[in-house]
Amino acid sequence: MPPRIKILEALGAIADGRVRVVSDREAIVVSSEGDRSYRVYVDLEKRVAYSDDNGTRYRGYVGYPIAAFLMLRGVLPFRRDLAEALRGIRWRQLNEKYKSYSAVEEVIFRELRSRSIDPEEVIKYMEEVMRSLSSLGLRRSSST
Repeated sequence: MPPRIKILEALGAIADGRVRVVSDREAIVVSSEGDRSYRVYVDLEKRVAYSDDNGTRYRGYVGYPIAAFLMLRGVLPFRRDLAEALRGIRWRQLNEKYKSYSAVEEVIFRELRSRSIDPEEVIKYMEEVMRSLSSLGLRRSSST
């Protein structure tokens, strides 16, 4: 399972229009800085997923590109209001600055509060997505 902040990063990718669905099993997701593209492959029947983002590839969790693709496909819960509130966030810049997902989460929650979004509501949403993701039972494929 990914760090829960990756659920918000997935929403931001969708809001920014950085997810291009190629087929029902494939997508290309552009990084928040715009300098990298990640290939995503998901086969729900075989319960396998792959992406060449760092989280999936090196840390073994379902990275934000996979989560974003599954949200767009209607497999994971999606909240347009939260996505819009997360538009334009430079995720890699925040991750490199704070070097802690919990610290980045606090920065994001402050930003959401300033946009009149209750962080407790956001936490409930992230937990809902994490439960849905867990129930899929996806295994990491070594490649497509």
